[in-house]
Amino acid sequence: MNTTIHPVENTAATGTGSARNALEIKGLVKNYPTFCLDHIDLTLPMGCVMGFIGENGAGKSTTILSILGAVNRDSGTVRILGQDTAQGIPLPLKEQIGVVLDECCLPETLNLKDINSIMQAAYRTWNCKTFFRYVHRFFLDETKRIKDYSRGMKMKLSIACALSHDSRLLILDEATSGLDPVTRDELLDLFYEFIQDEQHSIFMSSHITSDLEKICDYVTYIHKGKLLLCQEKDRLLGRMGILKCSEALFRDIDPAAVHGKRTTAFGVEALVERQKIPASFTVEHASLDDILIYLVKEDPLHAKNHITHF
Repeated sequence: MNTTIHPVENTAATGTGSARNALEIKGLVKNYPTFCLDHIDLTLPMGCVMGFIGENGAGKSTTILSILGAVNRDSGTVRILGQDTAQGIPLPLKEQIGVVLDECCLPETLNLKDINSIMQAAYRTWNCKTFFRYVHRFFLDETKRIKDYSRGMKMKLSIACALSHDSRLLILDEATSGLDPVTRDELLDLFYEFIQDEQHSIFMSSHITSDLEKICDYVTYIHKGKLLLCQEKDRLLGRMGILKCSEALFRDIDPAAVHGKRTTAFGVEALVERQKIPASFTVEHASLDDILIYLVKEDPLHAKNHITHF
């Protein structure tokens, strides 16, 4: 198996200047007594969607809170829509960032008219017509209090709010988690519509990799505070595959082509680079789930503590 350790590969195009990027993070570090967000580097080009993946406790929420300035980073830089945020996020820039966390943060005793009034006072760019257009699209009951909404309805409301104040960058932290497939698909359609404007971008944390496969341009994987990969999704899925063969045949495979394997009663299953495998072997499609599971579980002494490069 390939155990050579290299720097993480970020294949997101950076262009000639940060104005072409919706989000740039360089050397981001945040230390806690039992956890460290360790020198995170990533770039989200304008007009693209980046899926941010990792297990519970991997550092996804800490990264997002650091981006938003909700926690103080120990070192590193964050640029949002071309602007450095070392001194905080100025109000005009905040109005261009739509944020949806994994729980609805709106007061549950209010109804939609109350929410509209508060948001109108909070955001100079708040658009009442846009807000109620989403309300009607999502079939949200204007007379109910938020506490009487289902989880799916609360998430739809949060997204309606995030899209109603001239947002150019959406930051979503598990926004589709716990929702039924029909509701998730409805929200993915909405995100797809949003991204049709080349000045719009989405940074999307999710455990549901099937959703990310549908919509993302880039995939970033964080594990125990370290980035294991940051690549174009289509390039990643095109390069990697699952090889199934006998142990005897597997001995003929170039170790440099293998990025994780497991032995079963039927032989060997391995995550491999397609172009390095002889044409006589059959290589099956690898999903994002396959790639992430093999990367982490196969080599605990290396993959879990270092950065893997394809």
